[in-house]
Amino acid sequence: MIKVSVMYPNSDNVKFDTDYYKNKHLPMVSQLVGDALKGIELDLGVASRVPGELAPYVAIAHLKFDSIESFKTSFRPHAQTFADDVKNYSNVQGELQISELIIL
Repeated sequence: MIKVSVMYPNSDNVKFDTDYYKNKHLPMVSQLVGDALKGIELDLGVASRVPGELAPYVAIAHLKFDSIESFKTSFRPHAQTFADDVKNYSNVQGELQISELIIL
């Protein structure tokens, strides 16, 4: 299984509409990629390791797929739709990382 993490960097001037992201964007992603998506988790940054500093990321979405191939096949046809929606919830672009998911 793999995990696709979309990480939105935090800063003093970042805007991020959590309600829109949680209630509109992620459900749209889920609907469009269909059964290839095995689960979604959303982390909202609240602090960093240094007291008083912002969390490094305002939000991180973790999308789980069986394989890189199933991610690419289901996500690629809708990538532009997802990218076009960013303006509705944030003024920063997410950084994407694909990881092998190992459950201990």
